[in-house]
Amino acid sequence: QVQLVESGGGLVQAGGSLRLSCAASGRTFSNYAMGWFRQAPGKERQFVAYISWNGGSTTYADWVKGRFTISRDNAKNTVYLQMNSLRPEDTAMYYCASYSGSSSRFSEYAYDYWGRGTQVTVSS
Repeated sequence: QVQLVESGGGLVQAGGSLRLSCAASGRTFSNYAMGWFRQAPGKERQFVAYISWNGGSTTYADWVKGRFTISRDNAKNTVYLQMNSLRPEDTAMYYCASYSGSSSRFSEYAYDYWGRGTQVTVSS
């Protein structure tokens, strides 16, 4: 059974940084691309970033604008999201997900396994 467990969220002041982690188990992690999404209260789930199976290709939402960096360590079965220059509008639950390849990497429907999320709150 595939499990994804996020950690690293918390409360941070605007301008601060957080590093999210997502630990994977249950299948060969290095075979799969991964993504990060987020969902704020009352809003739809939103694509944040994507990374290919070997880390050689990354994709970001336009609004990230160089503030976030996705990376992975296949030896540790972990994907990361480094978030800098955080803003109050970044407040959301952040989820990692495993990419199934069935659709566009920007679509949540292209991801077949999801973690339960980690809350990020940015105060002004």
